Amino acid sequence: MSEHASSDGFEAAAEGQALLPSMDLEVARQAEEISDTPGMGMAAAASELADQPPLIILSLLTALGGAAAGNRRLARTGIRMLAAHGLATLAKDLIKNRVDRSRPFKAASSGRHEFRPGQSDRKEDRSFPSGHSAGGIAVARAIGREYPAVGRPASAAALLAAAIQVPREAHYASDVLAGLAIGAVSEAVVDIAFGKLGEEPERAIARQADKLLRNPD
Repeated sequence: MSEHASSDGFEAAAEGQALLPSMDLEVARQAEEISDTPGMGMAAAASELADQPPLIILSLLTALGGAAAGNRRLARTGIRMLAAHGLATLAKDLIKNRVDRSRPFKAASSGRHEFRPGQSDRKEDRSFPSGHSAGGIAVARAIGREYPAVGRPASAAALLAAAIQVPREAHYASDVLAGLAIGAVSEAVVDIAFGKLGEEPERAIARQADKLLRNPD
């Protein structure tokens, strides 16, 4: 699709929309100016590292690597990452499974934008909220709880991966902001839960596993 045709699609989709969708569609139209710039394709591909499978694998490797090396801080970081990502994904799915929203690439090609309650299982109708944004920031903030010096660049990378979703026409700006909020709140809830355990979570889990092995009934 040509840039002109895509812009016309966004303009047509914005007709008759409420304020927020109209603003989202205008931002999407403006973002087209950088969608074909050198490096955008590589950046978009790199942003896929914030998708669910890579984040789960990274979290598992961190937890297992820490446990294998006897590094309790690293193991605890991995557990935090898994818990924060899991809660963020659950919260994101609870919303996404109840809201239908046309993704930007669909609105650009069809000239129509829909944002309403619904349960569509079609990828092009599941724009809200952004899972990349939710999972990425949740994991980055979880890392920062144990390793602040690593958490800062991790959070910057997560924010960049989230922002790239707009020019690549995968999400609208409000999808991204909602995803970031979900991820940040989810990680904060996990951090509170860790604090209420009163002891290192990996030790509590190991103790419970030992009890089950000794007393299976």
